[in-house]
Amino acid sequence: MATGNRPAPNRNRDRTPAGFPGRVKDAQMRAKSTRVDWVDHAKGLCIIMVVMMHSTLGVEKAAETQGWLGAVVAWAQPFRMPDFFLLSGLFMSAVIGRDWRFYLDRKLVHFGYFYVLWNTIQFALKSGPGLVGEPLSKIACEYLYTLAIAPIGILWFLYVLALFFVVAKLFARAPWLLFAIAAALHLGHDRLYDAALALGEDAAVLIGEFANRLVFFVAGWLGAPAIFRFADRVRAHKPASLALLLAWAIANGALVELGWSHLTIVSLPLGLIGALAVVAVAVFLSDLPFSRFVSYCGENSIVIFLSFFLPMVALRSTLLWQDSLTDIGTISALVTIGGVLWPLGLLYVINRFGHGRFLFERPAFVTIMDLGEIDRRRREALNLPPVADVAEANPPVLRAPHCPAE
Repeated sequence: MATGNRPAPNRNRDRTPAGFPGRVKDAQMRAKSTRVDWVDHAKGLCIIMVVMMHSTLGVEKAAETQGWLGAVVAWAQPFRMPDFFLLSGLFMSAVIGRDWRFYLDRKLVHFGYFYVLWNTIQFALKSGPGLVGEPLSKIACEYLYTLAIAPIGILWFLYVLALFFVVAKLFARAPWLLFAIAAALHLGHDRLYDAALALGEDAAVLIGEFANRLVFFVAGWLGAPAIFRFADRVRAHKPASLALLLAWAIANGALVELGWSHLTIVSLPLGLIGALAVVAVAVFLSDLPFSRFVSYCGENSIVIFLSFFLPMVALRSTLLWQDSLTDIGTISALVTIGGVLWPLGLLYVINRFGHGRFLFERPAFVTIMDLGEIDRRRREALNLPPVADVAEANPPVLRAPHCPAE
């Protein structure tokens, strides 16, 4: 999942006297103000579409019939995940040049923590009841299998995203070569999946998704300057942009209806164009005062992504069990709404009472960095004085930072 923090040059020192407690808050506010508004809106649109897809497909499968929201899910299929990966690579230039230890801590360890934690939670909830009374060796083997080969639910996204960051670092000096390889992998991902079936279906799915999605991540990384210019042009030429958006929406829908969107030669340009269309829609939304909720979803997309399965399953079962509401499309929409709102409500409760932060925030001890080095880098990023300069003023203690969930 891409972060909404555009790196900003640090040219002007804050003239607030050293050790003044307000300086910490001011620096944090300045860091927050560098967020790019349309990026959060784009991330919000993406995570809502992901929740909508899983909610709708789950309801329709359980009800054994289709509803009107299924048509929306099908229309969004060509660009939903491509845009997610494109946004994830959008700010790679800010970290790709860092040393390997820092880079792996920010990317591999960060996403690995959430992957292991939430894979464990889902394993306990989904597989735990059926393993009661089984030997511990069998439980351990099945658990380790889900971690290494068969991520539960949509956690495959974190799995392949962490791999993407490692591969990008390996190709940091030859990024366009990586793009060419990624494009070739995308064009051949179906055949690669078929070949990987010899390793088992679960392994084939991971290999297939890696091959299918890498090109969009690299496109976000290498195309970032052009994407930001594109967003600026959309904002400057809204009437023309709106007309192009409508034309794209019709063309995308036609290709889906004809069944051509799944063709390998079509899916790559359709995914990239659709990702840019989401960027354009996000630019329009960012100028509307009532769209703050979408932006908030984007800021907390990792929270929704990790925990929406819980309310989705519960609400789906409840709504399908009752008899007063029978429209499958409406039930799917309500499950989608619950899948988005419940994680945000959980986040509010956690922030309100201060318990459970580890669910969505990497603890300071989960790191391969020296904690003193982390604090030094944080202070440099926030334009704060060294610890020695403020020791006598007894400033608030800064926690070791967690990487925003891209």
